Amino acid sequence: MWKWLHPYAKAETAYRLCNVFLPYFAVATVVLLVVGWVWGLAYAPADYQQKDSYRIIFIHVPSAILSMGAYSSMAIAAFIALVWQIRNAELAVIAIAPVGAAVTAIALITGAAWGKPMWGAWWVWDARLTSELILLFLYLGVISLYHAFEDKAAAGRAACILALVGVVNLPIIHFSVEWWNTLHQGATITKFDSSAIDKSMFWPLMVNIASFAAFVGTVTLIRLKNEILLREKHRPWVRALVSGDHNAV
Repeated sequence: MWKWLHPYAKAETAYRLCNVFLPYFAVATVVLLVVGWVWGLAYAPADYQQKDSYRIIFIHVPSAILSMGAYSSMAIAAFIALVWQIRNAELAVIAIAPVGAAVTAIALITGAAWGKPMWGAWWVWDARLTSELILLFLYLGVISLYHAFEDKAAAGRAACILALVGVVNLPIIHFSVEWWNTLHQGATITKFDSSAIDKSMFWPLMVNIASFAAFVGTVTLIRLKNEILLREKHRPWVRALVSGDHNAV
């Protein structure tokens, strides 16, 4: 049933696949970021209550969504690494963690900047904000745990276990505004036919979400390539690549 995964257990194959997908993700990132930011920041209409200050939504919401999306991807890779013992999945966990931490930090910083004029405070111990902060600590925990071991095989397993344990925080983040009485507003995007915002703001927001997804994919692929090379540096194909024999990979 899972035989289709087996070819990707080979590091050289995974490295080649990264090279195939990387240009597409990189181009999509640049195009979508330019279109999304120009559309959202320059051409989308001002909000009738928040005026132009709402435009931070085009950075905050995509980063918040991708902070959870990246963690979900990391947890799936961790599950594959632990169950099927595929080392490339373990390396994917290590590749995703710093990228996820970065977009989570962006979500927290932009959320604070948005919260100041709306709530009158940079930070409140709101359920959504607190659970998002915990998500950042989980990312940092995975990174720290991996680098705390000299034995990288043991380090990878420990990081994967922590990544799986932290999955419990994702539904808390998502449903926190429904489970508790919080300052944070409800879902901005629910369904395509019943969004909480006007279509003139909805579509540039969707483009920006896609651009952040492409960005996370681009940086993750770059990091995964580097992790593969570091882990496989004694292999003949890596030596051939370093020596300039690009036909070897």
